[in-house]
Amino acid sequence: MGTENLSKLIIPIERIEHKIYLIRGQKVILDRDLAELYGVETRVLNQAVRRNQDRFPGDFLLSLSREEIRDLSQIVISSKMKHAPNVFAFTEQGVAMLSGVLHSKRAVQMNIVIMRAFVKLRQIISSNKELAEKFSELEKRIQKHDVEIFSIFKVIRRLMVEPEKPKKRIRFVT
Repeated sequence: MGTENLSKLIIPIERIEHKIYLIRGQKVILDRDLAELYGVETRVLNQAVRRNQDRFPGDFLLSLSREEIRDLSQIVISSKMKHAPNVFAFTEQGVAMLSGVLHSKRAVQMNIVIMRAFVKLRQIISSNKELAEKFSELEKRIQKHDVEIFSIFKVIRRLMVEPEKPKKRIRFVT
C-alpha cells in the first residue's frame, strides 16, 4: 500500500502520541483509543482480542484494575470508561498483534502509523536521556571549576588585605 493511500486517512503522529499512557511502567494505548483509530467499536475490538487470547500474553495486553481505570478516567475525558466493566491497554507489541486479528486495511494502515508514534516516542526519550547525561557531565565540570575559582578568590582576597604594619611601641626613655 503506497504512502499516498496512507496519507488519506492518516492521523498526525502527535495526536496518537497523546493517546499513549504509562501504566505499570509500560507505554500503552487504551482499547477505546485504538478502536477509534481503527474505526471500529470498542466492543468489536475487545471481542476480536478475546477470540484470540493466545496472541496476547501479559506483556502485550494489560487488563486494568478498577483503581487503574478510576485513576485514568481522571486524565482521560470519558465518562463511559469510568463505568466500563473492563479496559484493556495494549503495549507496542499488542498493537502490532492487533493487525493480525483485525483484518481490515484501515487496521493495517493505522498500525503503521501507531508503530511510528511509538518509535518517535522512544527516540524522544532516548535523546532526552542523552541530553540529561550531557547536562550532568557539564554540571560536574562546572562544580570542579567552581571549587578552583573559589580557591583563586581566597588567594586574591588574602593578597588584597594590607599587611599589618608593626606597631610602634611607645617607650619612655629615661
